[in-house]
Amino acid sequence: MSLSSSPTLAATRLPVLTSYERLLEAVRYAGAYPTRERAEKSVRLVLAELGRQLPSSEREELAASLPEEAARLLAGDATDHAAPMTGWSFVKTLATRTGTAPAVMRWDVGSVLTSVAGLVDPDLLTRLLRRLPSGYALLFGRAELVQAA
Repeated sequence: MSLSSSPTLAATRLPVLTSYERLLEAVRYAGAYPTRERAEKSVRLVLAELGRQLPSSEREELAASLPEEAARLLAGDATDHAAPMTGWSFVKTLATRTGTAPAVMRWDVGSVLTSVAGLVDPDLLTRLLRRLPSGYALLFGRAELVQAA
């Protein structure tokens, strides 16, 4: 009997996670969520709204860095572009829409976006933050970028 066919080794193998499942686990860990379903709820909400905030070229470039399922969430309805919002307005809008306290929504948004930042090339993230209104850098786990006077 070979080692690979050993019943004890086969029973202890971990399931192979897709890259989207790894993203969900990263968000679950960052947000200290009790279930993956709770993490996915945050991912769906935050990425869909973030996609509405990004110009199409940046949205497409970010989507290319994400797992397929996350990229679809970000792309959403490509024609549905929202008026630019600061990072805090982004959080407040999602909090109002979901009936969630702003502090809780800030936690959710930060959990998702810091996990996304871990998948993205740092130069791309810097370009995205320069295109977005103020307040998003902290949501992505970065220091706020400030223009010199």
